[in-house]
Amino acid sequence: MVTGNVTGAASISERPARAMSFLPAGDFVVADLEYTTWPGAMVRGWSDPGEFREIVQIGAVRVAHGDSLCETDALSLLVRPTLNPVLSDYFMALTGITSDDVAEHGTTLESALQDFVAFTDGLPVLTHGGDDRVIVAECARKSLTNPMDETTWQDIRPPFEAYTGRKMMSSDLPAHFGLPDQGRSHDALADSRALLRVLAHLQEAGKLAS
Repeated sequence: MVTGNVTGAASISERPARAMSFLPAGDFVVADLEYTTWPGAMVRGWSDPGEFREIVQIGAVRVAHGDSLCETDALSLLVRPTLNPVLSDYFMALTGITSDDVAEHGTTLESALQDFVAFTDGLPVLTHGGDDRVIVAECARKSLTNPMDETTWQDIRPPFEAYTGRKMMSSDLPAHFGLPDQGRSHDALADSRALLRVLAHLQEAGKLAS
């Protein structure tokens, strides 16, 4: 989760002439995680007693990479946290996910990661932030085998920050590039789709190379 302020939409023509180059040559997955948080936790690095980032939602879209970028499948999973099973009011207001939602529809972290790795089917995974590190840390904390150890992860936040000159959440990127808002911020699937809309927009404008 990255904080930032959008100070105004920027058209493609206003961006520098250089093209970003980080897309995989073939198909890929765009993914996002939502994890437990509290007021000020990000600034503190989740360092207060009892604070630990536990995955609560996994969202992802599979992308066909051709002349255009097209969503071919989608995944949204709720995960039951175990170290802090009661979600904070802050998290619930931020994401719209409630403790009742997780209790009724959530699964275990092990099961969710197995479903996630099956969904990726060996494709590289692009995230806006080091989401793979969150998975590694939680698996280590809970003495679980990480089924995504062999997954190729790519953090696309650094090239976006270099390109735009701003730090923004993935959900803020569509507005920055003048694209319509089509989903709730801090929903993992909606944020994955927001990233894909931006990537497709930039590729169509010739500002994104493989």
